[in-house]
Amino acid sequence: MTADALLPELTARAVRAAHRDADGCPCEAGVLAVRPDATVVRHAGAVAKAHAPGTDPGPLALRVATAARLPGILLPPLAPHPAPLHDRLVTLWPYGAPVDPDDPDAAPWEAAATLLARLHRSPAPPGLPPMRGPAKAAQAIARLVAAAPDHPAAPPVLRAWATLPAWARAEAPMPGPGRLCHGDLHLGQLVRHPAPDGPWKLIDVDDLGAGVPAWDLGRPAAWFACGLLPPEAWSRFLAAYRAAGGPAVPATGDPWAALDTAARALTVQTAALAVAKATEAGRPVDEVEQAVVDACDRMSRRPPPLADAPPK
Repeated sequence: MTADALLPELTARAVRAAHRDADGCPCEAGVLAVRPDATVVRHAGAVAKAHAPGTDPGPLALRVATAARLPGILLPPLAPHPAPLHDRLVTLWPYGAPVDPDDPDAAPWEAAATLLARLHRSPAPPGLPPMRGPAKAAQAIARLVAAAPDHPAAPPVLRAWATLPAWARAEAPMPGPGRLCHGDLHLGQLVRHPAPDGPWKLIDVDDLGAGVPAWDLGRPAAWFACGLLPPEAWSRFLAAYRAAGGPAVPATGDPWAALDTAARALTVQTAALAVAKATEAGRPVDEVEQAVVDACDRMSRRPPPLADAPPK
């Protein structure tokens, strides 16, 4: 079913969730996202999310239940179970105020790091599936190969991909024992709840699972290594994670040996998606996208493990 056909019924579910216990309703509403992997609508204080076609209901139910058990870390759901809607599964969530993309100086790096540390220290419930980060990286590579096999940026990205260990390419199980991981951490995965100035919470449980906790630090580590995240912001993030007892890196000293694989994998994923999206849109890669491709080229010439310092 197309997103356009899905929207009326998805919106109706958000309306019912918003008004179930409300004394009054400001009726702020709108479509928050329409992507192949998710359609998301808001009505007042409720958000309805239609997950990707083919989503397995069992693992999604476990992920939603995990969010319900950790309301101080993850945004808790409004409904305890996913519900079918045509060929999709729908989950219901309270609305939270997102990070302001126009105010990078106010980016909640410390809050993100502290929430991650607390998540990684929480026990993974029995039966929770693996964290889906490596699988998403592999999907990004598949999209690159399908959309832009002849693009001049494709070879360095694919060479860098080939240097990664099999688990980071979703070709082998992740090394264990696994910890509870978010699987797709970036600043768009944080909201304040209650809006507009409640505490920060992590959202989006689609990739939640047991795995290598360093993966959740991989994107900011990659941005730092590529020169896209200022050293001061990276230092704040890392210090907050350590202060909260995060297990992904040593408590002191150089963290890079623990972060190397994840940072490389997230760099490759970012570059693959950038090149694929640019090709699909019929435009050249921009300066930031080219910087990530260039990082892949450097990585392919210097296979892991890295030396004691992150790449320049």
